Amino acid sequence: QVQLAESGGDLVQIGGSLRLSCVASERTFRPHFWAWFRQAPGKEREFVASIIRTNGVVNMIESAKGRFTISRDNSRSATYLQMNNLKPEDTAVYYCAADQKGMGYNIWGQGTQVTVSS
Repeated sequence: QVQLAESGGDLVQIGGSLRLSCVASERTFRPHFWAWFRQAPGKEREFVASIIRTNGVVNMIESAKGRFTISRDNSRSATYLQMNNLKPEDTAVYYCAADQKGMGYNIWGQGTQVTVSS
C-alpha cells in the first residue's frame, strides 16, 4: 500500500510561515484528490484544503483563504501546504490525505505538528 510522508511542521511565532510537504512512497501514485486536514488538541479533525490532481482546482476553508496555498507536483506524487501569517488557532497536527478514486480519503499520513506561539 502507498504511504504518505509529511514533513515541515515546526514551532513558529504568530505571523510566521511554514511549508508542509507530503510525498507518496510510489512515484506512480495518482490520486484523484490530495488534501490537508488538521486536528487541534481536544477537537475533531477538520478539513483544511484539497486540490484535484489533474486540473489543480482547489477547495479551502474560509479561515485559510488568503493565508494558505495548496499545490501539487504530479511528477513527484506530492502535495504542499504553504501557510503564511500563522495564528495561534492554526496550532494542530496536520495530516496529508489522498482520495484515490473520488470515493473518500483512504490514505493518510502520520501527521506533522504545527505550533504557533506568541
